[in-house]
Amino acid sequence: MKTKRTKKSLGNPMIIAVLFILLLSLAAASQVFSQEVLSYTSYSGIILDNKNSKPIVFANVVLKGTNIGTVTNADGEFIIKAPADWTVEGLEITHLGYESKNLELANLKEKDNEIRLKLATVAIEEVMVSYGDPEQLLLKAIENIPENYSNKPVMLKAFYRETIKQNKNYVGVAEAVVDIYKAEYQKVSSDRTQVYKGRKSQDVKKMDTVIVKLQGGPFITLMLDIAKHPGDILTPAFMSYYDYTYGGMTSVKDRQTMIIKFEPKEYIEDPLYEGRIFLDADNLAIIGIDFSLDEDKVSEAAALFIRRKPSSMKIEIESANYLTKYRIYEGTWYLSYVRSELDFKCRWKKKMFSSKYSLMSEMAITDVEKENIHKIKFNEAARYSDVLAEQVTQFNDPDFWGNDNIIKPDESIEEAIDKLSRKLKRKM
Repeated sequence: MKTKRTKKSLGNPMIIAVLFILLLSLAAASQVFSQEVLSYTSYSGIILDNKNSKPIVFANVVLKGTNIGTVTNADGEFIIKAPADWTVEGLEITHLGYESKNLELANLKEKDNEIRLKLATVAIEEVMVSYGDPEQLLLKAIENIPENYSNKPVMLKAFYRETIKQNKNYVGVAEAVVDIYKAEYQKVSSDRTQVYKGRKSQDVKKMDTVIVKLQGGPFITLMLDIAKHPGDILTPAFMSYYDYTYGGMTSVKDRQTMIIKFEPKEYIEDPLYEGRIFLDADNLAIIGIDFSLDEDKVSEAAALFIRRKPSSMKIEIESANYLTKYRIYEGTWYLSYVRSELDFKCRWKKKMFSSKYSLMSEMAITDVEKENIHKIKFNEAARYSDVLAEQVTQFNDPDFWGNDNIIKPDESIEEAIDKLSRKLKRKM
């Protein structure tokens, strides 16, 4: 007999890309954020595969001996800022499946550094057999979360970016530096975020008759911290809906890492996820997850993403992809990077044309502070209903970020920022 899980049971804290699709103009933002100017030295470059010279995307770049870091962009490029009054040992570069690399700052130029990583040599896959059943390993990993992740509140600083593309053109870019009160991992719902400063550029006319807004911003992005919000993947009650298999071994920060693949069981008819979970072989910490909505069911998932739309419009979801990474600092794993991507089409009933939209949001944790913890006031914290693009100022200052660490824009995003900013200046 075929079993079907009802739509009503599909609680979905994992979904980040909640949309407002409106027929209204965007409101102009008037809030201005102050910034503290400090002296720093900036280093930038590109990280490449040692063999094929391809850019290495989403590699972690950290100031060694600190917990200041960033990630490489889709072109393998990075920029990182070291406070001038800090004694920094150097740069540490890490990525799944590659040997870690440590570089002294004295040997680096301030720009155009080319850094190459070697693929890691890892133990043969058969070694994984000794670890036991994949599902039991995940249950043990869940049990170990209080030991592997912070058991005290910490303050995180993060850089957040979201982009909206209509067909092949960028029509919106919003960025922010955010403060995050990260509660201990035993407390699920106590995290709070607050925008410290931000900026945007949007070309409303390019969006035809539909205005697409991302709701939730950094607040919703934190829900992809799967070690704290296991959602439809690692909540024990949901695990029976998946098949788990070994996916081999890799290396992270020169530590052996097990890969566990998961996909919905064949009889499940509701949209669920498929992907890979990375577990530290020593302590079973969940150190990364790369997943997407089941491609066979993704077309049925529109109701999970759309908060409001015109009644005469049909939405077709084409893909939804997610990436969450952690990094270890002084023996404890911390959230490091989160990214989500959503592609969908808008079609008007009784009309031939359609528009394709691509939405992306990413957040990199750039600093962790263990002392002087202050819980963000409830009335000042970000909320589920927030739309970042309505809270931040227009692009107008090339040195806007000052000493804050950011994710270097992809070349295509950089071009879009420049193009949209020029349009804004012409209108002023």
